[in-house]
Amino acid sequence: MKLKIIKDSNPIMRQVSSNVDLPLSKEDKQLLDDMLEYLKLSQDDEYAEKHNIKAGVGLAAIQVGVLKRMFVVYYHDEEGKEVAYQIVNPKIIETSVKKCALSNGEGCLSVDNPHEGLTHRYFKINMEAYDALQVKKVHIIARGYDAVVLQHEYDHLDGKFFYDRIDKNNPTKQLDGEILL
Repeated sequence: MKLKIIKDSNPIMRQVSSNVDLPLSKEDKQLLDDMLEYLKLSQDDEYAEKHNIKAGVGLAAIQVGVLKRMFVVYYHDEEGKEVAYQIVNPKIIETSVKKCALSNGEGCLSVDNPHEGLTHRYFKINMEAYDALQVKKVHIIARGYDAVVLQHEYDHLDGKFFYDRIDKNNPTKQLDGEILL
């Protein structure tokens, strides 16, 4: 499995990805499997160090040079439960009024330079998508960290980065009622 992560300086990263035909082609399913495997390996300290890769919890197809509306997510939540998706053609159909941000800021496999500040996100989202892991259309209601991860990857599909959401004039300004995670 040889995926090359494209950096934010590459103009392709600002393009909008196209919808994916369903049922998935063998190539698209293979790409999703390879991306998920990449995330799992990136979280293995020994492997990551040996191969000089950063640990990641999400990866969008555009980050490996494929302009398709699909991304993978993989991590373990606070209770140790595995969170894993192979999301295709997602749509955020509802958001909360309440906002949140990661107190330590967000990071990205495609971004090497630090971008200090709060990335303001919706605390709760309602997303519809096809999940290739479950092999069916899914309806995901995500809150807090889970919602942040999904919104981060969703932004990539529209050519956006987490640092686009940081207030340039006041990067650490917390919004009224915003929850810091």
